[in-house]
Amino acid sequence: MKLGRRLLVECVGTGWLVFAGCAGAALNAGIPVQGWNLLGTPVAFGLALLAANLVAARAASAHFNPAVTIGYTVARRFPVRDVAPYLAAQTAGAILGAALLVWIASGRPGFSLSISEFGVNGYDAHSPSDYSLSSAFVIELAMTLAFVTTHLVMSGTPDRRRVAAIATGACFATIYLITMPVTNGAINPARSTGPALFVGGWALDQLWLFWAAPMLGGIGAGLCHAALAARAGRVRPVTAEPGGSA
Repeated sequence: MKLGRRLLVECVGTGWLVFAGCAGAALNAGIPVQGWNLLGTPVAFGLALLAANLVAARAASAHFNPAVTIGYTVARRFPVRDVAPYLAAQTAGAILGAALLVWIASGRPGFSLSISEFGVNGYDAHSPSDYSLSSAFVIELAMTLAFVTTHLVMSGTPDRRRVAAIATGACFATIYLITMPVTNGAINPARSTGPALFVGGWALDQLWLFWAAPMLGGIGAGLCHAALAARAGRVRPVTAEPGGSA
């Protein structure tokens, strides 16, 4: 598939992921049921990723995440020339998904981005449980490394690719259950950027961490995967149209 169509899929898929995942926090802000955000948001993100992967895996790379893209690149399974366009498409999609959610959520009387926090990621005073910068950085790096490793491993063979969408969706939901009390769950720089742009202020000031930690996690996963593949004599060439199922 040509690059333009692949970028469109990345943009739409990332927008869907941000919209569906953050909807739990934004649309239920006025409902005093704390258990919903604890379980509902991770499930929403996991199911949204599962659906997006099932729909798009054969049409494009099905990354929907800059950290995944950089992980595949470092693992030599994605061309360097496509990295910048993919990151731009993913970020644009996240912004569009967040914009749609803002438009819908603002239809509720009394809606306020500052009150609902709109699924925005943060640390210190803006962490759901007041976790420090160092705790937020470590958990985002470690969980992104785990997620991107899962992505790479599950796309390695035809048998694994058949269930890759289920595995990555389940992994993503599990990671959100772990990270939500610490950072509100990020693991995806584009997902963090969309809501942060609308909340502004502190959200933009803290956004750097939610790019730095996940991208380092993706690089680490790519390096480990490449080293293990080389040791096993299975180095994969970079293809013109790589995919999450490459």
